[in-house]
Amino acid sequence: MISTDGRLELLKVIAHPARIRILEELVQGVKCVSDFEDALDISQPNVSQHLKLLRSHHIVDYFVDGRLKCYFLKEPFIPDLLEILKKQYEEDIPAPACCPVTRKGTYPGERRR
Repeated sequence: MISTDGRLELLKVIAHPARIRILEELVQGVKCVSDFEDALDISQPNVSQHLKLLRSHHIVDYFVDGRLKCYFLKEPFIPDLLEILKKQYEEDIPAPACCPVTRKGTYPGERRR
């Protein structure tokens, strides 16, 4: 189980458009480097660098099939995280009517004392 600090570090690692796209591809199943090149339109060395970083943080792993390295997701919370990033929200969270500290105006929630 990964600690909260460990998950925060993982968020820093995956916070790159190419790595997000790589992870989105891996949610669909096992991929090799050439699959990423075709799907993402980035060079093989660039794909390999991103995969190396993801692998060093235990987010992905690979197995060898002949001459191919076949990559797969290892970190179980990644699919959930990607779903949250894709979600579209209709509205913002409504603001309170007043500040609960100064107690001015009306506040729809419970006040802390």
